[in-house]
Amino acid sequence: MSAGPIDPRLLRYASAARWFLLAGGVVGLLQTASIIAAAWFATALIVGVIDGRTLEQLTPSLGAFAGVVAIRAALIWLLDLLAARGAARVKSQLRVRVVAALGALGPSWLAGRNSARVTTIVAQGLDALDGYFARYLPQLILTAVATPILVLVLLTQDVPTGIIVIVTLPLIPMFMVLIGWATQAVQRRQWSALTRLASGFLDVVDGLSTLTIFGRQHRQVQRIERVTEEYRSRTMAVLRVTFVSGFVLELAGSLSIALVAVSVGLRLVSGDLPLTVGLFVLLLTPEAYLPLRQVGAQFHAAADGVAAADEVFEILDAGAAVPGAPAVVASPRSTGQGVDAPAGREVAPSASGQGLAVRGLTVRYDDRTVVDCMSADFAPGRLTAIAGPSGAGKSSLVAAVLGFVPSTGTVTFDGEPIAPAAARGLIAWAGQTPSLMAGSVAENVALGAGVVDEPTLRESMRLAAAELVDPWQQLGAGGTGLSGGQAQRVALARAFYRAIRSSCPVVILDEPSSALDAATEGELIRGFHRLAASGVAVVVVSHRVAILEAADSVLELRPRVGVAP
Repeated sequence: MSAGPIDPRLLRYASAARWFLLAGGVVGLLQTASIIAAAWFATALIVGVIDGRTLEQLTPSLGAFAGVVAIRAALIWLLDLLAARGAARVKSQLRVRVVAALGALGPSWLAGRNSARVTTIVAQGLDALDGYFARYLPQLILTAVATPILVLVLLTQDVPTGIIVIVTLPLIPMFMVLIGWATQAVQRRQWSALTRLASGFLDVVDGLSTLTIFGRQHRQVQRIERVTEEYRSRTMAVLRVTFVSGFVLELAGSLSIALVAVSVGLRLVSGDLPLTVGLFVLLLTPEAYLPLRQVGAQFHAAADGVAAADEVFEILDAGAAVPGAPAVVASPRSTGQGVDAPAGREVAPSASGQGLAVRGLTVRYDDRTVVDCMSADFAPGRLTAIAGPSGAGKSSLVAAVLGFVPSTGTVTFDGEPIAPAAARGLIAWAGQTPSLMAGSVAENVALGAGVVDEPTLRESMRLAAAELVDPWQQLGAGGTGLSGGQAQRVALARAFYRAIRSSCPVVILDEPSSALDAATEGELIRGFHRLAASGVAVVVVSHRVAILEAADSVLELRPRVGVAP
C-alpha cells in the first residue's frame, strides 16, 4: 500500500475497510475524550491530596476517575474487536475479489506467473493484514483523531507547552519517513525471499519423482537450504530495523516530553504556572505523542501485509482492466426433450439454429499474430473438430472465445454479439490439463454445485466413458489416485455435467482423448454424438484421426509465419 498511509485501493476493493475507518474514528473520538477526562480527574485527585482534602471530599473525583479508566479500557477493547472483525471481513472480501479477478484474467495470465507465488500472496500474504488492522490502523486513527484534539487542549491550557509540542511533534514523522524507507526496502526483500522459498519448495515437491529417477533429488537439499538461509537473514535484517526504529522513536518522544517537563517544572518553581494546569498538561503531553510513536512502531507489524496487499491490488487492477466481465448468460431452452438428458432435464440448443460464431477473430501475443482475422461457425447439434499442427492457434482460438486472452473481432451467439468473457456462461469447457482437486470424484465432476445430482453425475460419466471410475473414490491433492486417462475422463465428465445441469448450448473440449486408448476413445466419440444430438454444439480441439473422421465438420488451422504489422 504505497500510496500514502492508507492505499485508496483498499477502500475501493474492500467496503469493510471503509466501515472500519468510520467506526474506528468514532471510537477514537470517544477514547480521546476519555484520555482528557482521565488526566483531568487524576489532576484533581493529586491536587486534592496535596491540599489536604479528606477521603470523603475526594470520593467523587476518585469515582469519576475510576469510571473514566473503565470506559477507556472498554473503548480500547472495542477498537481491538473492530480491528479483528474488520481484518477478517477485509481478507474475505479481497480473497473473493482475487478469485473473481483470476477468473477474468484466465489461464493465459496465470501461465506467465508462478502459481506458488500467487498462492502465497492470497493465503499467507493476506493473513498478514491482521497486523495491519489490529495494530497499525488503530494507531493511525488515533493519530488522526486524538493528536490534533490533544494539541488544541494543551494550547488552551498552557500556550508554551502547546508550542513546544507543535514544534517537536514533526520530528517523529520525520524519523518515521526515514525509517520507513529502510523498512520497506528490507521488507520487500524479505517478502521476495519468502515467495522464492515457497515457489522453490513447491517445484521440488511437484518434480520429486522426476528428480529421483534422474538421481538429482539430493542437489535440491542445498538449494532449499540456501533459500531458507536467505529468508532467515532477511528476517533478521527486518528485526534489526524494527528494534532500531523503536529506539529512535522512543528517544525522540522522550526528549520532547522532557522539554515540556523542564519548562513546566521551572514555571511551577517560579510560581508562573498554577499546579493544577502544570500537572494536567504534564499528564496530557505523553498522550499527544503516544499515537504517533505507536504508528511508527506498529508499521513493522503491518509491513508483511502491506507488501502482500500491493501485489493483491496489482492482480485486482489487472482483472478490472479485462473488458467484458464474466457473466452467466441465460440460455434459451428447447421445447423438446434433449436426447440422453437424465431425469427429465433439457439441454438447451440454440433458439435460432445459428449457435456460436466468430467473425474476424485475431489473437496476437506481443508482436506475433497467432490467429489472423478468422471466421467460423459452430452449429448446434453438430460435432466440430478443430485441427492443425502445433502452434497453429487451436488453443488460442478457444482461449479467445472464452475471453482468456486479448483478441479483436466479434463473438456472436444466435447472431447477437457478446463479450468474449460473457461467452463463458454459454460454454462448458474442459482444457488439456484435468485440474482435479482433493475430494471425491463426484465432487470434482459436480464442481461448483451445492449438491451432487446423482442421475446427472451418472449420465455425465457415461458420456465421458468413465463409468468404471468409482464416483465416490476419494482423491488426493491435485487429483492423485487416478491414472492419466481416468483423470482426463473425469475432467470431461465435469464439462458434461455443467452442460446438462446449466443447459449450456456449447461444449468445447481441448485434446480430450490424448491419454486414451483407441477403444475408450471410440466410446468417448459416441458420447460426443449423443450430446450433439440433444442440440448442443460440441467443439473438439484434436489431432486424433478417429475424432477428425467422426466429426461432422473440421476446421483446419495453419501456423502463421512472420511478424504482425
